[in-house]
Amino acid sequence: MENSFAITTTFIAYLILMMAIGVIAYLRTKNSTDYFLGGRSLGPWPAALSAGASDMSGWLLLGLPGYAYAAGIEALWLAGGLLAGTWLNWLISAKRLRTYSITTDALTLPEFLSRRFNDTSKLIQVISAFFILLFFLFYTSSGLVAGGKLFETVFGLNYSIAVIIGTVCVVSYTLFGGFLAVSWTDLVQGLLMSAALLIVPIAAMEGGLGQLSSDLSNINPELLTLWNDTKGEPLSAIAIISLVAWGLGYFGQPHILARFKAARSNKDLTTARRIAVVWTALSMVGAMLVGLVGLIYVTNSGVSIDDGEKIFMLLVNSIFHPVVAGVLLAAILAAIMSTADSQLLVSSSALAEDFYKQLIKKDASSEEIVMVGRIAVVAISIVALILALTPDSSVLGLVSYAWAGFGAAFGPALILSLYWPRMNRNGALAGIVIGGVTIVVWKQLSGGWFDVYEIVPGIILSTIAIVVVSLMTAEPEESVKAQHEKFKQQLVELD
Repeated sequence: MENSFAITTTFIAYLILMMAIGVIAYLRTKNSTDYFLGGRSLGPWPAALSAGASDMSGWLLLGLPGYAYAAGIEALWLAGGLLAGTWLNWLISAKRLRTYSITTDALTLPEFLSRRFNDTSKLIQVISAFFILLFFLFYTSSGLVAGGKLFETVFGLNYSIAVIIGTVCVVSYTLFGGFLAVSWTDLVQGLLMSAALLIVPIAAMEGGLGQLSSDLSNINPELLTLWNDTKGEPLSAIAIISLVAWGLGYFGQPHILARFKAARSNKDLTTARRIAVVWTALSMVGAMLVGLVGLIYVTNSGVSIDDGEKIFMLLVNSIFHPVVAGVLLAAILAAIMSTADSQLLVSSSALAEDFYKQLIKKDASSEEIVMVGRIAVVAISIVALILALTPDSSVLGLVSYAWAGFGAAFGPALILSLYWPRMNRNGALAGIVIGGVTIVVWKQLSGGWFDVYEIVPGIILSTIAIVVVSLMTAEPEESVKAQHEKFKQQLVELD
């Protein structure tokens, strides 16, 4: 009883802190630019850790440790691909996207792509918003599943009740505080997540890395090889490509790209990139160590665990004082909230800016758009909650589908739009549609190369579609070319 009281008290204190940040952000949110992009005022630390925390989500404390627990250092293929993707996304996309979004005066990713190609039909904006809503329902659901597993494990709640409580926690401050609340809470949550991932495995480890290697070898030598699975069978090219290819998804994630657009200056983005890469590297190492150390702990102690994605929670509850355990378990809640809030905000902006304003009421005021955005947060949360109420949902499985969807639908279109002047409106539309549809269709196929992670064919086919359709149709209009030249000039000035 005493342990439960201490952990519960810590959780409540953490939630009160997040709510307080939400209230402060609410007082500073005056218009739609503030609500959806924080008035483009993020410094390097909030930009970097907000991007990282909203990217990794509960996956970092549940999915990746669970994968390392089951597969050993094979998980390095996945972690390495994600680290490379983080670095390349900041290097290739950040400054150019921030500058171009200022040139086009665009808040959302669909709005940017529409204005980049002067799409008067608004098809790009509406179709992009559709894919954002579709894939974010799965992504947000993954966060709610992670929240359900957390509350179920810590408080012994029924899974359904646990998911509902987690949903209410996330919606409450996102609803009012908007982007500033999301970014400021992400800064706190990012620091808490990385600290927890480094503290837990170090505290649980007996001896150094040499002892860790020896213990894993005693359990199963195949846990220590990159090239074989745990049964000793060689990893196929399809498996390795699928794991590394996770890194390709970064270029199309709307909630990460929003941080680039919201940065205070281009110079801040250089500092933010360094912070983000270091944070990601430390967090990945910590997450893998949690899984590996947890496997040794379970094997040696004889403790049973029904779900490898709960290994972080098991270690925390078994090793630490209840007050410390409460803080460390709050890191999972931080990871969940930091992503789910960002996803809800991007989804609400898609509904408010890209559907409501474009198709229903073109002259809607800024205040009306914010109100619609807040209503959308609640509506999207309810749908995601329904999807999450399947108890056997895998955090990693839900994330992988949504991650691939965004990477294929928007990654090639965004990168080429930032670098290739010859790309036109038809090419952009073809790339977005073919990338998104490929993910949905490929997911239903199996056998041979159909088993490769769907993001690979999605990105390849999307890129081909953009290039071929752009070259086969008319060159961009003179106004689009002039805008691109203005962007290149501003890029030099803002650097």
